[in-house]
Amino acid sequence: MSGLVLRLAGPLQSWGEHSVFAQRDTLRFPTRSGLIGLLASAEGFERGRSLTGYEGLRFTVRIDRPGVRLLDFHTIGGGMSRGVPRPDGTQRPQGTATMVTRRQYLSDAVFTVAVEGPDERLAEIAEALRQPRWQPYLGRRSCPPDQPLLLSSTAADPVADLRTRVPIARALRGSDQPEAEFVTESAEETADSVTELADVPESFSRCDRRYRTRAVSITTQAVADGLFVSGAAFWDCLVDYIGEEGAR
Repeated sequence: MSGLVLRLAGPLQSWGEHSVFAQRDTLRFPTRSGLIGLLASAEGFERGRSLTGYEGLRFTVRIDRPGVRLLDFHTIGGGMSRGVPRPDGTQRPQGTATMVTRRQYLSDAVFTVAVEGPDERLAEIAEALRQPRWQPYLGRRSCPPDQPLLLSSTAADPVADLRTRVPIARALRGSDQPEAEFVTESAEETADSVTELADVPESFSRCDRRYRTRAVSITTQAVADGLFVSGAAFWDCLVDYIGEEGAR
């Protein structure tokens, strides 16, 4: 069994767990529902289509750079000649007051994600990421990813690659230890913290979104000292890692 390694970077990301229309939060790391949304978009999955094809996937997230949390004060409908559309397809009456939403984002964050699962399914996803039908996005459609997104599609042990091979775009300073936070899909006794998230999607249907809960562990783990590089050296190391796939 091999796996995928993804790099999630961009000006903005948003990984909501309790988002409702007026208040849209973001966690400080990618959610399972957000990652499946990214993959489903690349594969051209329409809303309401079964998501069982993603149930066998396991995600491990390395937090390379946490970014800065931003709050967008967002208005809808002010000055529109037509009413604001409702989820059921009707229109709010003309003249209704402007709708206000508050949307959280992570600015300048970077995550590296190991994706494990059945080989045949991972091969389909990798091909879709190389030639996406629809634009992949980092939690919200307004947040496209930087390139490269897919670093490897044939990593023999993608989780080990996060600890030993995939570079991290920051330099160690002073007494900094060569370590990074990892988010894993289980309740581990040795974790720094364990939490429960309602982010396992059962349906992305517009009128019937449903989620199950899962346990998530967050642990600070040692990584290879040489992975911390910045500037042009980071890109050289990243290109070398990507190039190793072609040599395999």
